[in-house]
Amino acid sequence: MAKAVKMADIAARLGVSTVTVSKALSGQKGVSEELREKIRVVAEELGYRPPAASQGTDHPSLTMGVLVSENYMEKYETFYWEFYQKIITAAARQNCFVLLEVLAPEAEGAEPDLKLLRERRIEGLVVLGGLQSGYLAALRKSCRVPVVYMDFYDGRVREDSIISNNFYGSCCVTDYLFAQGHREIAYVGTLLATDSITDRYLGYLKSMMEHGVEVKKEWVIPDRDETRSCFERIPLPEKLPTAFVCNCDLTASRVVRTLEERGVKVPEQVSVVGYDDYLHPGLCSVPLTTYAVDMEQMAESGVGLLVDKICGRPYRGGIRMVEGRLVERSSVKRIGR
Repeated sequence: MAKAVKMADIAARLGVSTVTVSKALSGQKGVSEELREKIRVVAEELGYRPPAASQGTDHPSLTMGVLVSENYMEKYETFYWEFYQKIITAAARQNCFVLLEVLAPEAEGAEPDLKLLRERRIEGLVVLGGLQSGYLAALRKSCRVPVVYMDFYDGRVREDSIISNNFYGSCCVTDYLFAQGHREIAYVGTLLATDSITDRYLGYLKSMMEHGVEVKKEWVIPDRDETRSCFERIPLPEKLPTAFVCNCDLTASRVVRTLEERGVKVPEQVSVVGYDDYLHPGLCSVPLTTYAVDMEQMAESGVGLLVDKICGRPYRGGIRMVEGRLVERSSVKRIGR
C-alpha cells in the first residue's frame, strides 16, 4: 500500500513551511498566487489527497509529534508520561494522531536528527518538558513544521509555549507555609537547571521577601545533576529549617525519604510541600501538600495552538500560563500557635 502523502512532503519539496502549504491548499490569504499554484501542482504530482474532516472539527486529520527527553522518563511512571497521555486525549478531540520520539541524553549535544522530521511523518511538533538551549536553537533552524513548547519556555529560544504559572504557584505554597506558622523555609531545586525550577524559586523568594524573612545560603538546595536527573538523596543542611518548598513532587518525596533516614519525622518535626500533584504510588510515605498543575487544560491549550499554527489560522503567540491550585494534605504541620 502506497504511503499517504502529507502536507510536510509538499513543504519539503518546495522548501516552504507546512503552514504555507496548508494556507495554499485551503484557499486562505497570506500566499501569493504564484506560490499557491506551485503548491497545487506539486500536491497533484505527489498524489496528495486531503482526508475528510472529522465531525466536530473544521480541518482534515493531522499528525503531530511529541518530543521528550529520556531524562524525564524515570524507571517508573512519571509526570511526563501522564502529560503525554493528556496530549493524546486532547489531540484525539482535535482529529489529530500523535507520534512520540524520546531523545537520548547524548543527542542533545548533537545536531537535531529526529526520525519524525526526517521521514516527514508529522505536520507539527510538541516539545515536552524542556531541552538544552543549543539543541532547541538548532531545531528551530532546521524544523520546517510548526512547534509548540509544553511545560517549559526558553528565554534564549523564543517559541510559543504553554506553562503552569510557576511563579505564582510556588509563591502560593510558600505563603501557605507562612500561614501555618513557619518562617524558616528552604527551597529545594537546582537553580537554572530549567526555567520552571528557577521561576518557582523566584515565587518562593517573593513570598519570603514579603514576609520579611532573609533567605540563607544553605536554604537553597540542589536536587539534580547536569543531566537534570534528580538525586536519590537530597543534600540537606545539618541544621534543618522547619519547612521545605520543593520544585516538584518527586523531589519532595526524596526530601521526605532523606529526612526519615536521618530520623526526622514529617510533618511532626519538619514540613514539606511539593509542586505538580503527580507522584507514582508508593514513592512517598506521607501524602504531600502541593500545587496541582492542570495538565488537562495545558494539553488542550497546547494542542489547540499547534492545530491553529498548522492550519494557518490567526492565533495569539508567546507564553500562555495555565493556573493550578493548592492541594492540602498531611505533609504540613501548623506550628507556633
